[in-house]
Amino acid sequence: MLRSSRTLLVAILVIAGAPTLSALGAQGGIIDRMKQKARDKIQNRIDSTADTLSGRIVDQATGAIVCVATNNACLANAVSQDKPVKVVDASGKQVSSADSAQAVAAVAPAGAAAQAAPAAPAGDFKAYQNYDFVPGDKIVFEDDFTSDRDGEFPAHWKLLKGQAVINKLQGAPVFALTDGNYVEVTPRMTTASYLTNAFTVEFDYYRQGGEGDVLVFLVLDPDNRSQIAFNHDGVSSAYFPNVADLNASYPGGDAADGWHHAALVFKSGQLKVYQDQYRVLVMPDAGGIQPHSIEIAGAASQDHPVIIRNVRIANGGGMNLIDKLTKEGRIVTHGILFDPNKSDVKPQSMGTIKQIVDLLNANPALKLEIDGHTDADGSAATNLTLSQSRADAVKALLVSQGIAANRLTTKGYGATKPIDSNTTPEGKANNRRVEFVKTP
Repeated sequence: MLRSSRTLLVAILVIAGAPTLSALGAQGGIIDRMKQKARDKIQNRIDSTADTLSGRIVDQATGAIVCVATNNACLANAVSQDKPVKVVDASGKQVSSADSAQAVAAVAPAGAAAQAAPAAPAGDFKAYQNYDFVPGDKIVFEDDFTSDRDGEFPAHWKLLKGQAVINKLQGAPVFALTDGNYVEVTPRMTTASYLTNAFTVEFDYYRQGGEGDVLVFLVLDPDNRSQIAFNHDGVSSAYFPNVADLNASYPGGDAADGWHHAALVFKSGQLKVYQDQYRVLVMPDAGGIQPHSIEIAGAASQDHPVIIRNVRIANGGGMNLIDKLTKEGRIVTHGILFDPNKSDVKPQSMGTIKQIVDLLNANPALKLEIDGHTDADGSAATNLTLSQSRADAVKALLVSQGIAANRLTTKGYGATKPIDSNTTPEGKANNRRVEFVKTP
């Protein structure tokens, strides 16, 4: 377009008897300014179009997001923010409006309105609909091994028996227990006793070729350990000396090769064990024992290592959500999980999500602001954007569970409101959270 404009300008100057562009000399600055003005006009048109398409233009008089009528992405953005919407045609002329984005069906073309609703979350959420695992309130240990060097022993662990090392699997760091029957490792903690009477343990483990059994020892003293096994053959077990020896089958038979999620809840002497989306084993009475620490173990070799990642230990649990809202005005959760630097909610978050859904369903007048928080790693701007995207993703998931969007607002705070230190892995993990704040 700029080339044709320049050709037209030369033709006009020649026909009018004016000097050609090469003869303008001192007048070159005028031509340059004309060319720049043309460029600016084109760029402004491009920027305006991009802003309209993305929902960044806001009508100053009404505060409504301006969307082209056929732009489903912009309409969806308005819905996700629960903003009023002003619908325009391709020329920018208003065609209709709505007081709330939830009324977009009345002002947008059929099909566009349907697609404007919050998208269903990614991941196998249907499989996790009955998942009820919720992690403890206070994270005391977390390690994803990203700070460790490939080929070295991880800094936040102790090796008790056998051999183990950090390796890469599918491009990401993992902790591989490689030699010993059993290889035994334990978190490196500042105190030998760090578990309360209610705690949770969770991690991912990798099964390959029918191998990959993982044991979790609940330690009472050096000579007294209870054992929970996550077995490759589809059977989980819990052995508590002089108390119980229980077995339970993985629903559907043998677990498939690949990554699996393991979790357990110990509270006031009761044990619940989870594999993937299933609660596979319950011990109603563990005989009054009180574990003080954990160890992770497995029968391993170089050819058949035991592989784990994303280990998290947390104390507490079972909080009364309505009491939290009444007394503190907010609910702090660590059970809504995301991959690093991403905003897609992981299916293992459904235990916490279901608690919030049940709370909202039981209190129809309740409205909540969903606040996203990150640790301090990365830039402040990136963390603000990420925390807002995560809060929006949680809202979309709650809406997909039947909660009205106008009962939910979102806010991303990045790393501006830490509740713990940003100098330790567990401190950072406590700062990475989603809060639900009661609103008028």
